[in-house]
Amino acid sequence: MAEAGNRETLSTDVVIVGAGPAGLAAAIRLKQRHPEIAVTVVEKSAEIGGHIVSGAVMDPCGLDALIPDWRLKGAPAGPDVVEDRLHFLTEGGDFLFPGFMVPPQMKTRNGVVISLGDLCRWLGEQAAEHGVDIFPMTAAVDVLTGPDGEVRGIITGDLGLDREGNPKPGHAAGIALEAKYTLIAEGARGSLAKSLISRFGLTQGRSPQKYGLGLKEVWEIPAERHQPGRVEHYLGFPLDTRTSGGGFLYHADDRKIYVGLVVYLDYADPTLSPFDEFQRFKTHKSIAPLLEEGTRLSYGARAFTAGGWQSIPELSFPGGALIGCSAGFMNAPRIKAIHNAILSGIGAADAVGEAIVAGRANDRLEALEHKVLETGIEAELKPVRNVKPLWSRYGTVFGAFLGGVDMWSQAIFGRSPFGTLAHLKRDFETLQPISAVVPRHYPRPDGRLTFDRASSVFLANLSHDEDQPVHLRLADPSIPVERNLPVYGEPAPLYCPAGVYEVGEEAGAAVFRIHAANCVHCKTCDIKDPAQNITWVPPEGGSGPNYSGL
Repeated sequence: MAEAGNRETLSTDVVIVGAGPAGLAAAIRLKQRHPEIAVTVVEKSAEIGGHIVSGAVMDPCGLDALIPDWRLKGAPAGPDVVEDRLHFLTEGGDFLFPGFMVPPQMKTRNGVVISLGDLCRWLGEQAAEHGVDIFPMTAAVDVLTGPDGEVRGIITGDLGLDREGNPKPGHAAGIALEAKYTLIAEGARGSLAKSLISRFGLTQGRSPQKYGLGLKEVWEIPAERHQPGRVEHYLGFPLDTRTSGGGFLYHADDRKIYVGLVVYLDYADPTLSPFDEFQRFKTHKSIAPLLEEGTRLSYGARAFTAGGWQSIPELSFPGGALIGCSAGFMNAPRIKAIHNAILSGIGAADAVGEAIVAGRANDRLEALEHKVLETGIEAELKPVRNVKPLWSRYGTVFGAFLGGVDMWSQAIFGRSPFGTLAHLKRDFETLQPISAVVPRHYPRPDGRLTFDRASSVFLANLSHDEDQPVHLRLADPSIPVERNLPVYGEPAPLYCPAGVYEVGEEAGAAVFRIHAANCVHCKTCDIKDPAQNITWVPPEGGSGPNYSGL
C-alpha cells in the first residue's frame, strides 16, 4: 500500500489487474454498457494469454452472457464435448462409473474443449475493439491508497533493476495509475489480492481458502487415436486415498490432446511431488497407449482456488473489488471455473459502471457482491459446497462417496445432510513431519512418456532476466535449512513443479538455493511452504512463461 510519491501519474476511470477471463470480461462489459468510461487493463505476461493454464473444458454460459455471438465472431473454440466419462483408476485397473451414478452437478451441458490462453488472446482483441487500453509486460506491484486508506489505483513495477535493486542502463521507473475503481483479477494467490484481503479483513467469518495445483501437457497424437470432443476424468491412481485430486484427458482439435493432473495442496506427505505424480499418471495402461508415438508440445503448471462457497472472501473493498480466481469461484466437483470467472467480471462491471455514472469513486461498492453472485455463481457453488471439505476430511474413497451422497441429496431434496462444512486447516498446516511417513521415491524419467522438470520447463518458453531482484522472497533465509529441513525434509524442491528450489551442500553444510529464472508463476510455494516463509511477488513485467496452446 503506497502513495504515488515522485512517480509519473496517469489517470483512468477503471483499472483492471490481470488479462485473464475475469479481467477481460469486466473490461468488455464496461465498454458494452458505458462506452464513455475509460478502462485500462494491465497484464504482467509478455502477451495476453502467456501466463494462462487451464484444462480446459469450458461451460459456455459465461461467454454466452458476455458475447452471445462469440462463435460467429471467430472465438477460438475447439470441439464440442461428445463424450464425458468418469473413471476410478487403480495401479493396474480402470473402473468406469456408469453415467447414472454421476451426480448432475458434475456434468457440463454443451461443454467445449478450448485453450484458455488462446481464448484470452481473442478476448483481448475484442476488448481492444471496444476501446479498452491493454498494457502487457506491465506488473502491478502495489496499490495506490488515499488519505483514508481507500484504494485509488495501482503502482506498476520498475523495469531495468539489477539483482540488488539498483538501476541498470535503460532503467524505467514504474508509474502510478490512478482510477475511480480498481478490479483485481490476478488469478489464484495474486500478490495484490493477498495484501488487500489481509488489509481489509475480507476473509473474516469465512473458511480458509483451499488450493490445488494443476499440471498440464499438450500432446499431438496419431490421427487414428484421436477422437475430438472426447473427455475423460480420473480419480485414484497415481494418488493415494489420503491425497485428493485427479487426472484429465481432453481430445482437442488438430490431433491434440490435453493431459493433466490436479493435486490438491492439502496433502500430508512432505515427500510427495505433484510433478512426479503427474509423470506416473501418464504411465497407466489407460493413458500410455494414447501417448505412444505422440509428441509432447507444451507444459505448464498453475495453482487454482478450490475452497468453494464457504471460502469466497468479501468481494468489495474501499475503491475496488476482487473478481475471478482472485476471489475463488472454482466448482471443484466439475473442475470448472472459466464461466464463473467471466460471470464475476460481468457482475462487477455492472456495479462499477452504475457507480461511476452516479458520480461515485473510490468508495465501497456494497451492491457488487450481490450482483456478482446473482449471475449464477451462488446457484452453482452453494449446492456443491461440501464436496471439497468431505474429500479433505475422509479421503478419496469415502470422501468422494460422501460427496456423491451430498450432491444427490442437493439435487433431489434441495438440501444437504451435512449443512455447511467448514474447511478445518489451511493447506500449509496439513504437512506431517518427515519422520511420520515412508519417503517416496520416484523412477527416473524415460524421456518418452515421462520427463524431468528441466525439459518440461523448457517447453514453457520461459523468459527471465536473471539479473533482476529475486521475486521469491524469504522472510527469514535461515528457516529452510534450520527448520524445514529437519522437520519436513524441506519440501520446496518437491512441491515446486519447475525446479526453482534446491537443497545443496557447501563446505559440508546444507544450503537452500532459489533458481528464480525457472519460475512459472504457479504460486505453489507461497501456498504450501509450511513456515509461510516464502512470498511470491511479481518479477519484472514480461518475465516468466509464455505458454502456447495451454
